[in-house]
Amino acid sequence: MADTQARKAPSAHPDSLSDEQVQAAVMSFTLLAEPTRVRMLWALRDRQLDVASLATVAGCRPTVASQHLSKLRFAGLVEATRNGRHMVYRLRGGHVRALLTEALFHADHQVSGDAVHR
Repeated sequence: MADTQARKAPSAHPDSLSDEQVQAAVMSFTLLAEPTRVRMLWALRDRQLDVASLATVAGCRPTVASQHLSKLRFAGLVEATRNGRHMVYRLRGGHVRALLTEALFHADHQVSGDAVHR
């Protein structure tokens, strides 16, 4: 039980960040700075998809999609399960979905010129 409590996420972040937190955030932002990955993650926001489906959504070959997914898995942004001979991918939790959604809402404001929310 103590181990479970030790891993429990705090309700709010402290004012200062650890080097590990900053590096993990930088890795996530770096991986999101690639159009193919953003398209694949957006496709995964409400469903699970295999490599071929994600390649179609992203407009790339399955081998390219697989390489991108490997990086996203390594960074903890997606996870996969085996379904027969296929790997099926999904976002790894609500934080990834929220991060992606907020980034794209921000992009909508940038593209449309609409006022930003305060």
